[in-house]
Amino acid sequence: MRIIPVPVLEDNYAYLIIDDKTGEAIAVDPAEPSKVLQAAAQAGVNIKGIFTTHHHWDHAGGNVELLTIKPGLLVYGADARIPQINYVVKNNEEFQVGSLTVKGFLTIGHTKGSVSYYVQDGNERAVFTGDTLFVAGCGKFFEGTAEDMYNSLYNVLASLPPETKVYCGHEYTRANLRFALSIEPNNTALMNKVAWCQSSIITVPSTIGEEMLYNPFMRVHEPTIQQHVGTNNPIDVISTLRELKNSFQ
Repeated sequence: MRIIPVPVLEDNYAYLIIDDKTGEAIAVDPAEPSKVLQAAAQAGVNIKGIFTTHHHWDHAGGNVELLTIKPGLLVYGADARIPQINYVVKNNEEFQVGSLTVKGFLTIGHTKGSVSYYVQDGNERAVFTGDTLFVAGCGKFFEGTAEDMYNSLYNVLASLPPETKVYCGHEYTRANLRFALSIEPNNTALMNKVAWCQSSIITVPSTIGEEMLYNPFMRVHEPTIQQHVGTNNPIDVISTLRELKNSFQ
């Protein structure tokens, strides 16, 4: 398995998931098809399908154009609002894409139909989280609740193996880290991540294990986080963190 991040729009990421055994690829959230097709041509692979994480235009808006150029692609997703969707992913459904094993998880919170795609190739593991889990952050609760996001982050994504690489939908890492430092200024793992980012233009992937060390939304059980927001109820902690992040400058 080979994964190529493709920066698109202002700060989005599309991805190519390449099955080197077959020379075929899946495009994840190809919002700018021309850039994704160029990356596929440079890699010498053929796009066979689309993983759409959620229906927002900056993730699903390229589906129509890509299907016009490459008709017949499978378009995976879990929301009827996704343009051209023709494969509805069920929660915990496992399926094959070439030699790759994929499991779809409903990770509700940002939208009611958000899907994270967990891809395995032998000992290699990656998860494509859209706008649910970012490096050092999480998405806004547009259509879900704090309880929904807690379930998605803790009961679903945090249960994946810690070495699982995390490929998110936006390059928000530096802003997320600034917020995280305001919550845990003495977190060594966080300070190390900030230092690492100084020389990195593309900050994906992280890993599930890393997120548990510095992402405040993945650390709502930590006493330092709970003391900062004034509650030890994890749902209330994640709700308060999101409110603080929404107004953070």
